[in-house]
Amino acid sequence: MLKLVKALLAGLSITAFGLDSGNVQSSPASAAGTEYYVATDGSDSNPGTMSAPWKTLQHAAEEADPGSLIYVRGGVYNQKLKITRSGTASQGPITFKNYGSEKAIIDGTGLSVNGIEGLVELTNVNYITIQGLEIRNYTTTSRNAVPVGIYVQGSGGFINLTNNKIHDIKSTVTPTGSDLLGRDAHGIAVYGTKAPESLHDITIHGNELYNLILGSSETLVLNGNVDTFKVTDNLIHDNDNIGIDIIGFEGTAPEEAYDQARNGLVKGNRVYNISSNNNPSYGKKLPNNSNAAGGIYVDGGKDSIIEQNYSYNNDIGIEIASEHAGKSTSDIAIRSNVVHNNRLTGIAMGGYDDERGSTVNCKIVNNTVYNNDLLGEGSGQLYVQYDTKNNVIKNNIFVASSTGVLIYNEYTKNSGNVVDYNLYFSPGGSTDAFWTWKNKDYAGFSAYQAGTGNDAHSLFKDPAFVNASGGDFHLQSSSSAIDTGSTDNAIIGTQDIDGQPRVQGADVNIGADE
Repeated sequence: MLKLVKALLAGLSITAFGLDSGNVQSSPASAAGTEYYVATDGSDSNPGTMSAPWKTLQHAAEEADPGSLIYVRGGVYNQKLKITRSGTASQGPITFKNYGSEKAIIDGTGLSVNGIEGLVELTNVNYITIQGLEIRNYTTTSRNAVPVGIYVQGSGGFINLTNNKIHDIKSTVTPTGSDLLGRDAHGIAVYGTKAPESLHDITIHGNELYNLILGSSETLVLNGNVDTFKVTDNLIHDNDNIGIDIIGFEGTAPEEAYDQARNGLVKGNRVYNISSNNNPSYGKKLPNNSNAAGGIYVDGGKDSIIEQNYSYNNDIGIEIASEHAGKSTSDIAIRSNVVHNNRLTGIAMGGYDDERGSTVNCKIVNNTVYNNDLLGEGSGQLYVQYDTKNNVIKNNIFVASSTGVLIYNEYTKNSGNVVDYNLYFSPGGSTDAFWTWKNKDYAGFSAYQAGTGNDAHSLFKDPAFVNASGGDFHLQSSSSAIDTGSTDNAIIGTQDIDGQPRVQGADVNIGADE
């Protein structure tokens, strides 16, 4: 899968945390500061008060001091916003926010795109909040111009992007000959382009990103020297490439030791209708049937949690892989997610061919993975690709599509992986259920267990969902998934898909629902 043109600028020290979703820091509450106002009928010669507002967002950004709250009144602002001034921990962030219920729209219609450029752009700043704005219509037809709805770059921290609506950010470059590059865009991009200084303590919460034409790039991306972030409760849909991406090893940071997004939490997001099939960057002939876009993707990132997300109607539900030979995606926990009705596969791991990198020390635990592999190509519910090492796959419900394929692993470079305490089911029963492990095929659950040594404590049973066809994957009281999972507290997390306690009494369910 192709990636974005590298950042042109070059991210603060590493803040490590364990795989515990409670450890990511949030921006501090705003201290009492000056309130300013921007309105479409204002004037930059005004004092910026409610009765005499400024006219341009840029003037407000240049006048704001730490703790300033800049209310953006309703209307359409055909302007760019470049933020280079910072808030502080003691005085509070600089905040741009819509006023009350008024719809404040930053519209990029007709504005130029120079290199990688954000309609809203934050460079080397700390303590900034962007909240409640609609950001739209930033487009280009120029090769290697990369429009971004909100672009955070350099180093800095305590940046909060909350409850914004971002749509119609597009690169519509027409590929020429065999050259499919230079066609990129993002909804939100966080690029840590310095070292050792990182971009850190980033919160991206409650945003909606849709109708984006992304080329070889991603809807919402954290790339390079990005350390400690939360991507929570966002709605991401109907875009032509990857939904959420955590990236490393692309040369975004100037020192390789810092060039991995890390220590992150991706939680409570809903990602759907993500597909590369009408994206010319994957092939000029449309539809190109590439089926390469993941709803949630980790490509070279590390030490992060992906939990309580819904990923459906995408090409791939969730993928943890490495596109760079000799480099690993590592220590990722995928837990308590619902992944269903994706075209190629539900969860994928490992390099997509033998020239890629590896997936190492990751945990795929307590997920509900249902009716993926809709293409009928046999990639199954779990697609184990090239070079997977020391991963744990436990407590998951895997329900096959009409192909009957549960796990597909065509590569023999597969070592130290533990697969157990799962519940499998196929509509055609056990005799029409199939597994491929280390490039050997198995028909039937008992043959698979005997041939691989996997899943000694696992079950082949109907999970008895409340209403799977209606999208309700809670368990009926008769479900065999109840109280039959591994109780390994080191990996299962503390909450199920609904935020309820994962451990209730002495036992743990299989699947996302406790």
